[in-house]
Amino acid sequence: MSLPRTAPTSEALAPIVRRVTRRLIPVLLLMYILAFLDRANLGFAKAAFQADTGLSDAAYALGAGIFFLGYAALEVPSNILMRKLGAKIWLARIMISWGIVSALMMFAQTEWAFYVLRVLLGITEAGFFPGVILYLTYWIPTQFRGRVNGLFYFGAPLAFIFGGPLSGMLLDLDGLGGLQGWQLMFIVTGALTVAVGIWAFSYLDNGPADAKWLNESERATLTAALDAEDQVKADHSPKGALRALANPKVLYFCVIYFTIQMSVYGVTFYLPTQIAKLVGAKVGLGVGLMTAVPWGIAMLATFLLSRLADKTGKRRLVATASLTAAALGILGSALTDNPVMGLAALSLGAAGFISVQPVFWTLPTGMLVGAAAAGGIALINSIGSLGGFVAPIAKTWAEASFGPNAGLFLLAFTALLGAVLLFNSHRISKIADSNPLTQPIAEKVH
Repeated sequence: MSLPRTAPTSEALAPIVRRVTRRLIPVLLLMYILAFLDRANLGFAKAAFQADTGLSDAAYALGAGIFFLGYAALEVPSNILMRKLGAKIWLARIMISWGIVSALMMFAQTEWAFYVLRVLLGITEAGFFPGVILYLTYWIPTQFRGRVNGLFYFGAPLAFIFGGPLSGMLLDLDGLGGLQGWQLMFIVTGALTVAVGIWAFSYLDNGPADAKWLNESERATLTAALDAEDQVKADHSPKGALRALANPKVLYFCVIYFTIQMSVYGVTFYLPTQIAKLVGAKVGLGVGLMTAVPWGIAMLATFLLSRLADKTGKRRLVATASLTAAALGILGSALTDNPVMGLAALSLGAAGFISVQPVFWTLPTGMLVGAAAAGGIALINSIGSLGGFVAPIAKTWAEASFGPNAGLFLLAFTALLGAVLLFNSHRISKIADSNPLTQPIAEKVH
C-alpha cells in the first residue's frame, strides 16, 4: 500500500506540526494536569479526609472508584457530541462543569455525599480525555502522533510534580478560614479548573480550517496530509460509530487499556500514603515533594520512549516493554521496605504505566477514521476507565483477603497481562505497524 500522491512529505509537514504543537499542547497539557489532579488529589487527602469524616477504607475505595462509572457510561455520547458541536465549546463545557463539582467536594462530609459527588465528578468529566485524543487526530498526522501524544501525557506526571506539593501545602493549611485542609484543596483546584475552561473556549480552534495563526499554505499542506491519511484508514476502519463499538480490533484494545488503567489508578490513589509509609511520615508538603520523584522520571521516560516509537516505528514493542517495566516496578515496590529501593521501584512503575499510554494510542488511532474514531476512541477509554473503578476495590479486597502486599501483586500481574496482550496485538491487527502513515520518521517535533 502506498500513500496517495497528493500527501505532503514528512519534511514539509514537520515545521507545521512543530507550530501546531507549540500552539495546542501547552493549553491541552494544562487542562490534563487539572483533570488528573481533580481526579487523583483524593489520594493526598485520604488520611485527613478519612480522619475528619470517619469513612472506612472500604468506603474510600468505593468512592475513589465510583467516579469511573458515570465517566465510563458517558464517554461515547460525549465524543459523538464533540464531533457534532465542535471541540472548543465541548472541551470548555467539560472543564467548567467538572471544576464546579470538584470544588463542591468540600461538602463531602458523609459517606453518601462523598459517593454522589464522586459520581457527578465522573459524569461531568466524561469525554475530556478521549475528546483530546480525537482532537489531536484533527491536527497531527499519524507519523508524528506518538511524540505529540507523549507531550500531552506529561499532564499526569506534572499533576503530581506540581500538584503534589500544592495539595500537601493546602493540607498543611488546615484550619485556615475555619476550613479543613482537604476542603481548601478541593476549592482551589476546582476554581483553577473553571478558570482554565473559560480561557480554553477563547483560545482553541475546532480544526486547521479555523486556525488563523496558520498561513494559507500551512493550512492547505496540513489538511492535505490529514485527508490523505483518512483515505488510507478508510479501507480498514469500521464504518460509523456503532460498528466501531462492536469491532473485534477495537474491543481488543479496550481490554489492553483496561489493564493499563488498573495499573495507573491502583498505584495513583495510594501513592502518597505508600510513600508516607515507606519514610515514616504523614502526608503533607514533605511527602508531596517526594511524590514528585516518580512522576519526574515518568515524564522523562515518556519523552524518550514516545520519540523512540516514532523514530523506529516499533510502537507495539516499545509499548510492550513500557508496560512490562510498570509490572516490575509495582512488584518491586511490594517486595521492599527500604525507602530508597521502594521509591526507585515506584519510579519504574510510574515510568512504565505513563510512557506506555501515548504509544498505545497510536495503535487504535492509526486505523480509525471519522465517526468510527469518535466512537472507538471513546469506547476504548470508557472500558479502560473501568479499570480505575476496579483497581482500588480489587486492591483493598486482595489486601484484606491475602495480606498487606497482595494488592500490589495483583496490580503487577494485571500490568504483565496487559504487556502480553500488547505484544500479541499484531495478531489482531497489523494495520498500525504496516500502515505507511505510521512508518519511522527522522524529523524532531518539539
